[in-house]
Parts: sequence; structure tokens; C-alpha cells
Amino acid sequence: MVEVRDDRMRRMKELTAVLLPAARAYYQESREIMSNLEYDRLYDELLKLESETGVILAGSPTQQVGYEILSELPKEAHESPMLSLDKTKEVSDLQEWLGEQPGLLSWKLDGLTIVLTYEGGELVKAVTRGNGEIGEVITNNARVFANVPLRIAYQGQLILRGEAVIKYSDFEKINEEIEDVDARYKNPRNLCSGSVRQLNNEITAKRNVNFEAFMLVRAEGVDFGNSRKAQFEWLQKQGFDVVEYREVNRETLPAAVEAFSEEVTSCDMPSDGLVLLMDDIAYGESLGRTAKFPRNSIAFKWADEIRETRLVKIEWSASRTGLINPVAIFEPVELEGTTVSRASVHNISIMESLELGEGDRITVYKANMIIPQIAENLTRSRTVKIPGNCPVCGGRTEICQVNDVRSLYCTNPGCQAKKIKSFTLLVSRDALNIDGLSEATLEKFIAAGFIHEYADIFHLDRYREAIVEMEGFGQKSFDNLMAAIRTASQTTLPRMIYGLGITGIGLANAKMLCRRFHSDFAAMRKAEKEELTEIDGIGEVLADAWIRYFALEENNRQVDRLLSELTIEQEPESQEEAIFAGKVFVITGSVEHFANRKELQAEIEKRGGKATGSVTTKTSYLINNDTTSNSSKNKKAKELGIPIISERDFLNMLGGEEYADKSTE
Repeated sequence: MVEVRDDRMRRMKELTAVLLPAARAYYQESREIMSNLEYDRLYDELLKLESETGVILAGSPTQQVGYEILSELPKEAHESPMLSLDKTKEVSDLQEWLGEQPGLLSWKLDGLTIVLTYEGGELVKAVTRGNGEIGEVITNNARVFANVPLRIAYQGQLILRGEAVIKYSDFEKINEEIEDVDARYKNPRNLCSGSVRQLNNEITAKRNVNFEAFMLVRAEGVDFGNSRKAQFEWLQKQGFDVVEYREVNRETLPAAVEAFSEEVTSCDMPSDGLVLLMDDIAYGESLGRTAKFPRNSIAFKWADEIRETRLVKIEWSASRTGLINPVAIFEPVELEGTTVSRASVHNISIMESLELGEGDRITVYKANMIIPQIAENLTRSRTVKIPGNCPVCGGRTEICQVNDVRSLYCTNPGCQAKKIKSFTLLVSRDALNIDGLSEATLEKFIAAGFIHEYADIFHLDRYREAIVEMEGFGQKSFDNLMAAIRTASQTTLPRMIYGLGITGIGLANAKMLCRRFHSDFAAMRKAEKEELTEIDGIGEVLADAWIRYFALEENNRQVDRLLSELTIEQEPESQEEAIFAGKVFVITGSVEHFANRKELQAEIEKRGGKATGSVTTKTSYLINNDTTSNSSKNKKAKELGIPIISERDFLNMLGGEEYADKSTE
């Protein structure tokens, strides 16, 4: 009997050692080192062992409410502890817990819990959950949330709790704007956590953070008739968005859970389950709480739909940074209504913990009913060999450990996968503008060996069958891509030059070069340093970068092969006087007299000027129709003594009757 207890104690120590770093990474560092499914499985095992032995080890994750805060934001203690929720995966447990009481069933949103305080109708304080006892004061950030009322009708003290979340649709838009695949955010929760805890709330404002109220803590002098539902309705009248909920009782609860489950994949709010709350306020509070959980509410997590299948192979996917990730390819199975056949294994550490081998029987599921993951390896043959050579370039690989994660990297600095950034620039909007070739897609094509150099982009039709079969592609997507490539083959010389990615040579500089050399590219790439530095905006640093690029024969060969695929449209040379030669403009805010900023930029450039994105000491004018605003660019211009002009001022600078008429429209 003693031996059994010793085995259990040993296992409890092992589980604690595994769970604590995983929880710290998730809650404190906004990253994940194991899947939620694996964490919950190990956590439940530890909970069961603690119950059986009657022993709880010091520092057990079952007793941790939160983790210490690592930031420079001010700290503040909560009036009462913000506890976690007990949880279950069984609807019958929910029914037994609710008993004969009425309840409210709502989403368990996956974001960052916030406490808001209002006094005299004004938002006076916002604090994060933090470690449950002490949170971070983020009042300035809460003021720029997308939907938080700054002023409400109620004049007493109001304290409420809610979840700060970033919708999936906003999350995808934000990630699409980040060209670097490796720099993109992993999930909405991590993005939201970073956005809410910014020291600069201008960044928070751009992230479109939403606040969904889920608990009223205090509203002095308001009678809610002892009903949580009445509190929710009152909060809505005050202007708050309240988490979506349904009224339930013991009998209607299963149908309500089913209704929510059908909405999971279409719900724009990130969620990791449901919350069941007792509607009777007094009864719920009379139940008290444990050291970790309140007894008036409970969380429900869906029992993941798990399917058994066979691992066919591990595919190694190289990225721009040299990181080579293992991807599990398995026999197709139906999960949550779709067919899946692959899942990321993320890194070497996870692959080794699963002891994967080709032919192993594995179980797979969709995390939060969306992302395919391996749940368990049933046979654990551990026969997968970690490649000694990069699948893209054949260069030597090495395993590096960062913190507690082992990952595989390619050591070859010339690896084609590492050049993904250059291909991304070439196909970007201001270069060849090939719609459908995102960085993620380029990475797939490069990893598959379809693209080695620029000209290869124009021969992807050779791989039609393989591309059509790729995940996320199909015949229609392939046809659209081919059409976009054909359109992109007709371009201008400045666009092509910009797309080469020569250090410091932006689109404006490329236009200047073309203007100076009358679009003679042969003369342009043989230009001496003295010729280049005579051009406005081209100093010695950019001239050296240009000369270094074309000093390499391989670069010249690749450019020649690219040019053979392009039809360069001859742009008419500007007949306008170069009145803005040597002048640098920055355009901000909305435009009124021009169709868009691009049209205004074209007017500047055809008169010898240059338009850039940032206000610096080299800026000649900042164009902003709101010349008196306190925007960051206006402030910077004022600090540097740079004139802030409106479009009308700019049009007057152009002179001539045509522009004088336009400026008075």
C-alpha cells in the first residue's frame, strides 16, 4: 500500500513540474508550450491524485489562481479575489450542479478579464485580473476600447467585470497587414493580452479591442429583484455590450448547450467553452466559495470530437527565419464537419513528447473546434528521424533550445526559405502586385521546391496538379492566381526596381532613378556613385547599396531572367517643372481634393518631390487638412519646426489657374 502511495506522490510531483511552466507561459507570457487538451488532461489527472491521496503539494497548479505580473503598469489590489471557475465536460454535471435553480448560460470568452469602475457616470478605473489578488491598472487603454462607454446615465458607483477580446475577423485583418509570417500573432487571446497591457494606448486603439460584460459586482441603490438576468438587462441599458446568454433550467440546459455548440465555428468572438451562472443572486452567493472557485458559477468545456487515424509521415516545413517545423500528415478523418489530414506539431519538444513514428495510431481533434491537433499517440514507436539537412536547400540543420522549447533550424544563410521576404516584397502591392501570393502561400511554394528565384513565379503552371491539391487551394484558386500573375507581367520599371528589395531603395527612390536615367535600366545599373548621388534623395549610403547589389553577377542573372518574363510599360516622362526637387512631403489624414493619397503623391513626384511615411528632420512639409490636430505626426512636425499645410495650401503652391480654381471648389 505504501508503494502505491509513493507512486502517486511521484506522479503528482511530475505533473506539477510539467504543468507549472505551461501555466506560467500561458497566463504570464501569453504563449503556449502545450495544447489546452494536454494541459486539461494532465491537470485533471493531478486533481484526481490529490483527491485520492488527500495530499496537495506546495505550489500545486490546482491551488494557483494566477501568476505574478511582469510589466511596468501600475498595480492595484482587487476588493475581493477574482477566482477561477470549476469546470466539467459533461452536460449531466451541469444539470446536477444547477438542480432546480434557474440559470444563465453564456459564452466563456477567451481574452483578458477586466474590472471597470464608474463614479458619477464617468469611467474612473480599469484593472486587469492579474493574479486574482492584484491586477494592472489599464484605465487609459480601456478608454480607447471599441465599445466601452466613457460616460453612463447611472451616477452611483458601478463596478463590473467583463472580458476584453479581439474578434476573429479583426485578428485576421491585423495579421494580414503583417507581411512577416513569423511575426504574426498566434491567436486572438495573445494579441488581446498584448494590446490591453500596452503602455501607449494609441497602439491599443488600433487593435479594436471589445469589452463584453459578464458580471455586475456593485451598483449602489439599484434593485435588481435578486436576478442576474435583470443585472444584464440593466447593463445593456447603460450602454454595455453583455456576453451572449440564454436562460436555462435543468430540463432546457442540454438543448441550450447544443445550440451554443452549433454556433462555435461561426462565432466571431473567441471562446473556449461556456459559463453557467445561477440567476438567483442571494442563493448563489450563499453557497460561498472554495479556496480557488466560486460556487455560484461553473465552466463547461466541450468534450472534443476525437478521431483515431494513422500517421503517414512527418513533413518538415521551413520558414524565413530558418525554423523548420514538423507537420503531421495522417489518413483523412472527419472532424467537426470537415475533412482534415494534417496538423502542426509546432516544435521538436512536442514531437518528442508524443514519441511519433510513421504508421503510429494517433488520435486527433480540433482545438476549440477549429485548429487540428494531435491528442495522443497510441503506439509511440518514436521512429521519426529529425532531418540533418534542410528540406529546401539541403544545408545542415541544428537543434536549438530557447527557454524550455527545442526547435530545428537550417544553418545555411543562403537557404531559399530564408529569402521568403524578398519574394514577398516582389509580389507586394507597390511592386508586381500579385494577388493571391501571400507570404504564407509563398512559403508553401518555396518549401515544395516550386520557387527558387524571381522568374519561377511566372512558371507555377508547371505545378498545377500539386498546387490544386494543397490545403487552402483548389482549381478556382489556382486559376485566379494564374490570372493575377499574367496581369502582373505587365508592369512599370519603378515597380520592378522597388520589388528587387535593394537596401533603402523604396518606390519613390525607384521613380527618381527612372526619371534621372530616362528609364534606361542598362545605364542605371552600371551607374557610378557620382551619378547616383546627384539624384535627389539618393545619398552615399543608398548609392553604395545600389552598386553592391549589381556588382554581384548572380543578382544580375536573376534580374535578367525576371525581366525576360515582364513587359515593361513605358511611362510618359513628366513635362512638369521640377518645382519640388529636393523637397520631402509626408501625407496624413483624409484627402478631399484628390481621389486618394496615391494621386496626391503622384502630383508631388512628377514635380521632382518625394513622399515618405514618417516625419523626420529631412521632411520639408507635412500635408494634413486638420492642421491644428494633436495627432502624433502633427506633434512631431511642430517639434521639428516643419510646416504643416493643407491640401489647399499645396494646390496654391502648384500655382496656375487650373489649381487656383480647384482650390476654391
